[in-house]
Amino acid sequence: MNKIIIAIALLVIGCKSTTSVAEKNYKVTPEQVAIHMHFLASNEREGRDTGGEGIEASAAYIEKIFSDNGVKPYFETYRDTLSNYDQPAYNVVGWVEGNDKHLKNEFVIVGAHYDHIGQGKPVDGDSIANGANDNASGTSAVIELAKYFGNNHTNKRSMLFVLFSAEEKGLLGSKHLAKKLKEQRMPLYFMLNFEMIGVPMQREALTYITGYNKTTMASVMNAYAGQEAFGFLPKAAEYNLFKRSDNYPFYEEFKVAAQTVCTFDFENYPYYHHVDDEISEMDFSHMAKVINISLPVLEQMTNANQHEIKFK
Repeated sequence: MNKIIIAIALLVIGCKSTTSVAEKNYKVTPEQVAIHMHFLASNEREGRDTGGEGIEASAAYIEKIFSDNGVKPYFETYRDTLSNYDQPAYNVVGWVEGNDKHLKNEFVIVGAHYDHIGQGKPVDGDSIANGANDNASGTSAVIELAKYFGNNHTNKRSMLFVLFSAEEKGLLGSKHLAKKLKEQRMPLYFMLNFEMIGVPMQREALTYITGYNKTTMASVMNAYAGQEAFGFLPKAAEYNLFKRSDNYPFYEEFKVAAQTVCTFDFENYPYYHHVDDEISEMDFSHMAKVINISLPVLEQMTNANQHEIKFK
């Protein structure tokens, strides 16, 4: 009888651990987003230039959240030191192991760059380029996504949550890590990147995806979202944004779907690489909405029994 009771208890615990985000009615709040943004994009972070004190403090902040929320280091520590930069610099890499005995051997990477340019052209005596939209916003999204999966372990495939350094130096952090993981023969299913999601677009879709016409990622995501939340932006194709963020090195190395979710549409935000890219310009409710739509979509994509995302 005791064995039966223990077996039932374990079954119940197992069922609870795999309850989906939709079943939990889990929501990230604007207030949660604001906490990260006020830390990462404050003047004290000095624009998070790669190799500077501000990005060092940002890395420690991210590491603490990962550690407190069940996101383990993938390497010996959370810090993945860049091999292609002449100053000490590192990505922050967290890992949540998959809960399926077969699918956990495959990986999904969720990323954003946490560096910025440091100093910009002074305006009214202010020379700190805080990088609120670019890319404290994407970093905040990855932090919240990592917190959810780290605490709930609803992912069948294993997941890496990566905050990249030296994106502003030429995608150096993602180039380094993509090459490293490829050499280690990581079986990567897809990579999803978050970039500049701080303000709403002046269009119907909530977000757009770079490389929209290269794969079926957008259609798969929209099917899970139940709406056209991840759209196509012609200017993204015109400016070839697919190659200009941290998704691209993973596409190059692994030849898998690796794309970026963004809401900067060239008309809704005039402060790209500008000292006025400040916290005060951010829409935390919009950011929470992007995260809350992306979270169950990411969960279902990560848990799909087959590879649903195809190249066109």
